[in-house]
Amino acid sequence: MIETQTNPPLSIRTKLAFGVGDLGPAMVSIIKGFFLLNFLINIAGLSPGRAGAVLLVGKIWDAINDPIVGTLTDRTRTRWGRRRPWLLFGAFPFAVAYFLHFIVPDMGETALFFYYVGIGLLLDASFSAVNVPYAALTPELSENSQERTELNMYRFSFSVLGGLVAAIMYNFIVNQLFADSPDTGNVIQGLLIGAVIIVSNIIVFANTTERDSTETVQADIPFFDGLKITLQSRPFLYVSALYLLLWLSIQFVQSLILFFFRDWIGGNPGGQFTLVLFGLQFSIFVFILFWGLMTRRLGRKNVFYIGVVFWIAVQLALFFVQPGQIALVTLLAVLAGVGVSIGFLIPWSLLPDVVDHDELLTGRRREGIFYGFFVFLQKFGIAVGLFVQGQVLEWAGYVKLQGSVIPQQPDSALIALRVLTTLVPIVFLLASIAVVYFYPITEKKLAEIQADLAARRATAG
Repeated sequence: MIETQTNPPLSIRTKLAFGVGDLGPAMVSIIKGFFLLNFLINIAGLSPGRAGAVLLVGKIWDAINDPIVGTLTDRTRTRWGRRRPWLLFGAFPFAVAYFLHFIVPDMGETALFFYYVGIGLLLDASFSAVNVPYAALTPELSENSQERTELNMYRFSFSVLGGLVAAIMYNFIVNQLFADSPDTGNVIQGLLIGAVIIVSNIIVFANTTERDSTETVQADIPFFDGLKITLQSRPFLYVSALYLLLWLSIQFVQSLILFFFRDWIGGNPGGQFTLVLFGLQFSIFVFILFWGLMTRRLGRKNVFYIGVVFWIAVQLALFFVQPGQIALVTLLAVLAGVGVSIGFLIPWSLLPDVVDHDELLTGRRREGIFYGFFVFLQKFGIAVGLFVQGQVLEWAGYVKLQGSVIPQQPDSALIALRVLTTLVPIVFLLASIAVVYFYPITEKKLAEIQADLAARRATAG
């Protein structure tokens, strides 16, 4: 595919600095994904139903919050650019909100419920204020689709490494070092990850430069008109559906794998579970790099098909694992990274194509609103997954931990855990194959779009 590129190639330093920016959001997402449901139920003391509802309430706000933040970044005009100032000034509130989310105030369950709802709203808003403009930097830094894929490769390599460190650190601090005082462990990890959030955003701000976007000084499209145009974009709807399906698949496994490992397999939630997390996250890291390079030879669609079929096979094998088979679960976690890495890389590498397609139709660069809606889908997937899982576990009679004592779960709860962790994600993955098959922007179509944009910019210049 021949592409027109009017800007010089990106340096390794720029790509590395950009990648560092996803450390904070990734750490927050991975800990929320793996440990938040367990924290709310077994440490904070909420019922499974209320714990799931905490996250769902926040997503009602996110339905407005993320697209608004994206639109505001599209309209931001500073000497530093449109996106980078948000990273600098949003980092501290983001860090503080995360820290407060893992504090357990001394109050009744109803008051705790409203506390976590309130802090959850603050955390989601500050997450958006940083992560939406950060993600929207991708097409701002380069107009070349391969460079954009590589930017996402660097981004998600740091993301997965950060998630790996965060998951192991959280599990070690809370479930091992402070196993008898998990409240203290959560305070310590909150301070550490808060520091990472602040430092990583400063690094991105100081080492990246946005492309000149003089075309954006035209009159802005009103918010609701812009949102309508966005939701009428056929390519965007396809990519959004793909991302939501893949993230739901990831989320159902993430948030329940600790329950599955402890309550069904009978594994140690400390050291043994840390090994499972390490195997999964390290494998995802390796295969993000591998698939990022393979897109040059095979194309993004073919890479997706190979990865997702492998992912489905691993999910099916996990369903048949029996109690005590800890080594097999660890092996399957490593193999799962082959497919799960696809869920990080492919949707984000397709999204800049949608932005180019939109620019060809509207004459404006509106990365913010597209990426804002995308970040909303990620958090919506997390919230829906946690809400559904919490409700199903409560309906199935799941028994909360009593201190350090692991209770015997009823058969109904164990069956629910197995189905939610293994078979439900397969349904989402099968649907994602159909979405990619019908995705309308082929490599040839993308080349035509970028050639038309280059000609328009040359004429305007």
